[in-house]
Amino acid sequence: MSAVDTLLSPVILFFVLGALAAAVRSDLSVPEPIAKGMSLYLMAAIGLKGGVQVSSAGFHPEMLSAGLAGVVLSFALPFLAFALLRSWGGLDRLNSGAVAAHYGSVSIVTFVTASEALSRAGTPPEGYMVAVLALMETPAILTGLLLAQSGLKRSPDAPGSHLWREVFLNGSVVLLLGAFAVGLIVGKDKYEAIAPVFTTGFSGVLCLFLLDMGLIAVRRLRESRAMTLRLASLGIALPLMNGSFGLAIGVMLGLDAGTVAAFAMLAASASYIAVPAAMRMALPKADPGIYLSMSLAVTFPFNIVVGIPLFAALAARFAG
Repeated sequence: MSAVDTLLSPVILFFVLGALAAAVRSDLSVPEPIAKGMSLYLMAAIGLKGGVQVSSAGFHPEMLSAGLAGVVLSFALPFLAFALLRSWGGLDRLNSGAVAAHYGSVSIVTFVTASEALSRAGTPPEGYMVAVLALMETPAILTGLLLAQSGLKRSPDAPGSHLWREVFLNGSVVLLLGAFAVGLIVGKDKYEAIAPVFTTGFSGVLCLFLLDMGLIAVRRLRESRAMTLRLASLGIALPLMNGSFGLAIGVMLGLDAGTVAAFAMLAASASYIAVPAAMRMALPKADPGIYLSMSLAVTFPFNIVVGIPLFAALAARFAG
């Protein structure tokens, strides 16, 4: 799969369609109840499939070490992004937290594209990296919500644990983690009974979700004019820094070159599916025109065109 094939995939083109429709001021819109329903569906599907993948891959030391490193990295990366977004990007706490969550989570399309490119080059990543991807989906959402909500005003008599309760019992987090647990418990065989709903229909719902996100992103971007050159530069700098951390950790774990490159691309990628769906529910006042423009319009194409060949070459150099 080439970069052009990826950029011309239906899900990306539906985002472009929504963006263009908003740019020409069309009255096209997705009703809010339907948009919320699609968010719920996507998070349930991603969680379920992630749990099933981990269940099928099984557990062994190398997978466990890579999975643990991935979880820690996903929790930690948003702190770096948050600090840069606040200091260099000039964003407020709410939007910094929302954007930071995207840069700790992962892009499934970027990972799939990287895996296929590495396989064609003769250095395929280990199969358990799909499970690592699933494990890295959610931790950044928790960190992003914590960072975004820690500065919000709460009543003086609220208990000290109130913030943590808001973060860990937020509906989007409960759904993602709960669906992941269900997938882990039922496994591949029992999942087949509901696969037509959560697998067959996934791409179609994702297309409509990204159509809505394209509409919202451009309309909010046009209204807020918040996307700046500094934010765009962070959309390139963050994947380079995050991918370098992933590369270094993969080398230290002793992974092979293909797996190191895949791990680096997981760290470098920015979510534009699970995290926008979660932010849409958890932080409705955060500006999609910022976090979607950075993750999907800047970081995603940069990773496809530059990031994958760059980190594949570095992995071959240091882990080969």
